[in-house]
Amino acid sequence: MNYANFPPEARQREPVFNLPPALAVLLVLLVAIHIAMWAIEEWGGREAYGNALAWLAFWPPRYNGMIAVPGALPGGFAADVWTFVTYALLHGNMLHLVFNLLWMLAFGSAVAWRFGTARFLLFCAVTAAAGAGVHLLTNFQSMLPLVGASAAISGLMAASMRFAFEAGGPLSAFRMKGRQAFLVPALPLFAALRNPQVLIFLAVWFALNLMFALTSVFDGGGDVAWQAHIGGFIAGLLLFPLFDPVPRPVYH
Repeated sequence: MNYANFPPEARQREPVFNLPPALAVLLVLLVAIHIAMWAIEEWGGREAYGNALAWLAFWPPRYNGMIAVPGALPGGFAADVWTFVTYALLHGNMLHLVFNLLWMLAFGSAVAWRFGTARFLLFCAVTAAAGAGVHLLTNFQSMLPLVGASAAISGLMAASMRFAFEAGGPLSAFRMKGRQAFLVPALPLFAALRNPQVLIFLAVWFALNLMFALTSVFDGGGDVAWQAHIGGFIAGLLLFPLFDPVPRPVYH
């Protein structure tokens, strides 16, 4: 596809990201939950806060048998399932929250406009769960809870990469006007990987996570869960076609 084929009125420059309602609601929810967790700790004490974490955070001891058998911790077997997603609604501190909100604003807007509300929220849940799964596999003996939306955000980064650099897309040289920029057809993955911009994006993203793995970088008062980032990113990269409502280009 060549952006020169787009009519001039479709190639006007506008702000790259707009804020869709689904993303606005999600951002408000993340802030509200963080305030609620702060209130629980402030007025209920550390024990109440710890109980709330046990219900919502992703906690390897639920599965590794180091504290209790599966199903014996708060929430039982249901929490063994829902915490694969609910951990992404929690954050370690305000800096952790703000950092993730900014990244979600940057990469979630384009994906939310493209997917629509239901697909967007389900995609976030699936990539968060994938991040938790990879974290569990690589930190099976860990006693520390996992919190933060970074795995889902990594999935959104991967999804946006699949179409943002295409001709007319939000990060292309001449983006289409309005929401049309978010609806450009996405190439198959292996075709997209021939785009130098996509390769640079991938190289920078994985380099940053390698830095997290090899250095003492902290996020939200604890080690960066870089394995969860990679799990969310790979899930977003591979599962993107299952969620994408925009038809693929047809070649003759």
